[in-house]
Amino acid sequence: MPSHLALLSCLLVLVLSLDKFLLHYLKRRWHSGGSIIPRIPTSPFNFKSHPRPMSAAGKWSETAMLVIDMQKDFVDPAMASPMLVAGGEAVIPTVAEAVAVARERGILVVWVVREHDPSGRDVELFRRHFYSGGKGPTVKGLKGAELADGLVIKEGDYKLVKTRFSAFFATHLDSVLKTLGIKNLVIVGVQTPNCIRQTVFDAVELDYEKVTVLIDATAAARPDIHLSNIRDMKTIGVETPTLEEWRR
Repeated sequence: MPSHLALLSCLLVLVLSLDKFLLHYLKRRWHSGGSIIPRIPTSPFNFKSHPRPMSAAGKWSETAMLVIDMQKDFVDPAMASPMLVAGGEAVIPTVAEAVAVARERGILVVWVVREHDPSGRDVELFRRHFYSGGKGPTVKGLKGAELADGLVIKEGDYKLVKTRFSAFFATHLDSVLKTLGIKNLVIVGVQTPNCIRQTVFDAVELDYEKVTVLIDATAAARPDIHLSNIRDMKTIGVETPTLEEWRR
């Protein structure tokens, strides 16, 4: 019995000592302005400033590639067409590669082509003399209106027919792109001073957020004409990378 009393006495002394220690600690925290409740450390990671990375498809889901006028009458010398663009044949492989990259990224590919009435009544006035006897450049159904060898429209792509320089003039292209949530455009094809330039300027005026022209996947009759027009487009905020730069 005495041993039990001695044990209880020791426990009582320990409890009283601990109580005095806690009371002294809390008074010091109170008078120093500190919080009585200990703080739980928070993570420095900010989800707003560090968004979750987007998938490759998600990153490019608001982008479309316009492939302009890559038809045999424009780029194949064998057609002997009056509309042949001298620099067009050389960019066919680069255009094909750009399209492949676009598809890998989940980018919508839009094939913009000319398909004219055999009479030529739907072409620009200054070109109508090229049409007679049901023949002329890029007449619908004729070989010259076909895409260049190696370029193929696949399932999921979109084909748009135009009859003027700009892909947006008198077409439903803007409506289609805006309906699909497209905000950015990448443009390849021919030729730089006409259909490329007109389409680019219209795209800028229609408030597409980012317009990009791949300078080695577009062409004109001469390199100096091509580069001169590229410089003009850069002055209105158009990005002009090479294919290799764009694919990084």
